[in-house]
Amino acid sequence: MTHHPVIRHITFDCTGDPYDLALFWSGMLGNPLADDDKPGDPEALIEDPSGGPGLLFVRVEEGKTAKNRLHFDLRPRGRTRADEVARALALGARLLADHTRPDGGGWVTLADPEGNEFCMERGELD
Repeated sequence: MTHHPVIRHITFDCTGDPYDLALFWSGMLGNPLADDDKPGDPEALIEDPSGGPGLLFVRVEEGKTAKNRLHFDLRPRGRTRADEVARALALGARLLADHTRPDGGGWVTLADPEGNEFCMERGELD
């Protein structure tokens, strides 16, 4: 029997407070921060209650210098894409590009407070 590894965490490097970036993603995804995380810690973890990989935010010295090689494509549930983009912006995201097509397909590219890109796809209600 072959045993393969599982993804335990997806790790984000950040130059600011990892707790602050974790708060953004916790608000965006609705998943809780680990109970022992607090502002100023060198790392912060968002746990996935459904058992999927957690998001780990770790303080580093060097800043982001290029486009992400990996990013999230998010699909709104119970909201439209426009509603979810507005919510992301209110949480602190930045709009980078709107690739929405006339037929409603496409996506919107955003950046989190540290500049990490993510995309918002068409939602269930679009």
